[in-house]
Amino acid sequence: MPTPIPHWDLTNVFPSIESKEFEAAVASVKNQINELESYFAEKVSKTGSQTAVNELAETVGVTIDRFNALYEQAGTIRAYIQSFVTTNSRDKVAMKKMSEFEQVGVRMQNLGTQFQAWVGKLSPVLDSVIGANESAKSHAFALKEAAEQSKYMMSEAQEALAAELDLSGASAWSKLQGTLTSQLTVDFELDGQLQKLPMPALINLHSHPDEAVRRRAYETELSAWKTIEEPLAAAMNGIKGTANTLNLRRGRKDALHPSIDMARIDRPTLEAMLSAMQDSFPAFRRYYKAKAKRFGKEKLPWWDLFAPVGQANKTYSWDEARDFIQEKFGQFSPELAAFAKRAFEQNWIDAEQRDGKRGGAFCMEVAGVKESRVLCNFDGTLDQVSTIAHELGHAFHNECAFKANKTILQQDTPMTLAETASIMCETIIMEAILEQTSDPAEQLAILETRLIGDAQVIVDIYSRYLFEKEVFERRAQSELSADELSEIMERAQKATYGNGVDEEHLMKYMWTWKPHYYSAGLSFYNYPYAFGLLFATGLYAIYQQRGAAFVPDYVNLLASTGEAPAVDLAARFGINLREKKFWADSLSIITKKIDRYEKL
Repeated sequence: MPTPIPHWDLTNVFPSIESKEFEAAVASVKNQINELESYFAEKVSKTGSQTAVNELAETVGVTIDRFNALYEQAGTIRAYIQSFVTTNSRDKVAMKKMSEFEQVGVRMQNLGTQFQAWVGKLSPVLDSVIGANESAKSHAFALKEAAEQSKYMMSEAQEALAAELDLSGASAWSKLQGTLTSQLTVDFELDGQLQKLPMPALINLHSHPDEAVRRRAYETELSAWKTIEEPLAAAMNGIKGTANTLNLRRGRKDALHPSIDMARIDRPTLEAMLSAMQDSFPAFRRYYKAKAKRFGKEKLPWWDLFAPVGQANKTYSWDEARDFIQEKFGQFSPELAAFAKRAFEQNWIDAEQRDGKRGGAFCMEVAGVKESRVLCNFDGTLDQVSTIAHELGHAFHNECAFKANKTILQQDTPMTLAETASIMCETIIMEAILEQTSDPAEQLAILETRLIGDAQVIVDIYSRYLFEKEVFERRAQSELSADELSEIMERAQKATYGNGVDEEHLMKYMWTWKPHYYSAGLSFYNYPYAFGLLFATGLYAIYQQRGAAFVPDYVNLLASTGEAPAVDLAARFGINLREKKFWADSLSIITKKIDRYEKL
């Protein structure tokens, strides 16, 4: 009997969300916060740069150790609650637990803010403090980063107020977007039957082999998003308005400034990458035109962007997807294969498409049990097999840190580097599929799947970057209507897709369902994906040269992505991220796929 598409299992974390064990863990977190607040009042607030270095060092060390313990348990609770909320937005008990725990999160955030401000005041003696305590020494990077970022803080009272207001402001708007988009369903005729589809299932029809189905799905999607565009526009305005206000108050240069700092890169690095991406657009437009030609068209309408090409329209069962991923991971590293086997056998993956479940895919760390959990919406397509590999890459990244005994603070990885392992794993799978296929029609289909993904990360991600940049700039002047948001989205798509797509049939509602836009604390949740693709592509090229000798260095890189800027970590492999050449070289590897695609 085939294995049913799984739901994830977190019973090794807590027996249930209403269990005494769960409640005890929440009580423990609250108690740790109480104790840390008391310690701050007794020790931290009464010391400064004039205090003896040994006393400061002890205080810093104790505080770091307590924060690590607190963040590990709190993060585990948060992930556990999210496991219910993201798979069933109608779970009222989980929703209430999340709301209650968010209040606890505000207190933790305030403590973190206070500590960061205090560390900033220690800047004149920070090096001496770090050298005088082992915990401080092992967290030197985090401490120095905290001191640097303390320059962009409001007063302690203002930061505390901002954290409290977030629950009824930006976070509430984000919840609204998640609830609306996860509960929206449409009636759609498929395979001769009228079905009620959740939006993720409808969006997955982008890759249906029948153009008539794809076009109806596209038109149905536009109509569906139209019905909730106003509340989603309100959510977007609320979130971007909040971010603009806080950035101004904190002395940030612009909305991009905090994003770059969080990404642990600098503007020259970002500009070098974006410039190389722009230079690659003509190649991607060649790809779009070549694909359009296969359909007997001059330009691609949006509903054909994700259409399969070739004859390898294989549908994978869950068992086939699992076995294939484990086998190909094993060819890269036995350690990676064993890890994936463990994830599959222990039901770390929630893969079934169902009403009330969030769309897309993600991986979350469950630090309390040194594990991860993966959400996806499996439909048997090659794209979904690739997605599972991608998310397991994130989980393996976490595993590398766990095995290296990294603390929570040491694991704090920026998004730019967080995509490294995921895209590496995705590349392993797709390269393996392409290599084992000799039939030209099958090669074409596989190459198509790869180019769809690459084009999304380079061309579409750049459009999202342009969209968000303009939204931030215009939101500073006034609120934006749903129509204006759609116009900005279409304009951004035209700027990147260019003459490769049909300008009359774009996806103006891309802004409604992408959760990336709906976070006041994490703006520009877009270019890090391009960074991750191109960085991982460059690393994969090095792996092809070095073979198995590359793997230990790669694992060490994954274990330490929270402890150095991206430029320093890349330099371990002889990569200069500030030079356009590196990005152009990675893009040239992708454009060679386009050349091959055109010839098939």
